[in-house]
Amino acid sequence: MDTVFVTATTVPDDEARVPRAQWVIAEPVIAAIAARAAVGVPGVVRLEPGLTGLASQLARSVRQKINGLSPAPTEGVRIRVDHSAVPSGLRASIDMVASGRDQAGAVGRAVQRAVTRAVADATGLAPQAVVVSIMDIDMDGTGVW
Repeated sequence: MDTVFVTATTVPDDEARVPRAQWVIAEPVIAAIAARAAVGVPGVVRLEPGLTGLASQLARSVRQKINGLSPAPTEGVRIRVDHSAVPSGLRASIDMVASGRDQAGAVGRAVQRAVTRAVADATGLAPQAVVVSIMDIDMDGTGVW
């Protein structure tokens, strides 16, 4: 059985100041949100999974297909949550290919902003860091090797 690490947050009751609810967000969900935000940035050709990313993506896809679920695209995105910190520390790593028609540094900064905003808007958790690695630059802009 696979271990799924989650981010849990307790929401305090405003009047009684006691915890009234707890919500949990799994790391693959946060990765899917970050992936969607990253590919939506102009100048991003595609996300580029590394070798470990390919292996974990394949295992996750097979598991979800067996269960009849459609896997959300998360390749090229890694989410790490430090549960020892309060609140939990969230870090995102994005591996991507940039278009040769755009300035790579500007595209990377735009991806950082978009991922930070999307994750915070969708989950209420603000990433402490979003690390963008530009793995390649697609000079012809087609996204095809």
